[in-house]
Amino acid sequence: MRNVNLFIAMSLDGYIADNKGSVDWLEGQDSDNESIDTYSEFVKNIDTILMGWNTYHQVVTELSPKEWVYNDFTTYVITHKEQISSEKIRFTNMNPASLVKKLQKENGKDIWICGGADLVRQLVNEDLIDCYYITIIPTLLGSGIRLFENMKHEIKLRLLRSQSYNGMTDLIYARR
Repeated sequence: MRNVNLFIAMSLDGYIADNKGSVDWLEGQDSDNESIDTYSEFVKNIDTILMGWNTYHQVVTELSPKEWVYNDFTTYVITHKEQISSEKIRFTNMNPASLVKKLQKENGKDIWICGGADLVRQLVNEDLIDCYYITIIPTLLGSGIRLFENMKHEIKLRLLRSQSYNGMTDLIYARR
């Protein structure tokens, strides 16, 4: 069965976006670009992405308005808005947990939960995330969109790996 992986960054105080929904604070502590390319390694085992409407809208209007940066994947956008799907971007109003369970049964590589917080919350509450790839950004936002909020129950995790660079820390956890 295909694994379901959350790959996301958050501030040290647990936010994935500021009060305006912005992510322009997603950077290390120095401008020397000391970096480890965890993204390229992560996506080697991915062929499907799930994201909510707000995440999709932010990608196409702010982060990469001229090109769809996830062309190598099939992306499912969870939304109630009527949109025309393409081969690579599929809009659906299907319940996220039901969609994940359906996709897990299909052949393919792993599934990436890209965001946002509401989608993550629904899948965490159904205990459908196998691995949590979380990068902690050296910033305290104080408020904004919290990554883990209003969870129904505790989920115990096992730390698989951690690494730090440029003030950021990558944490990889699996369910116990």
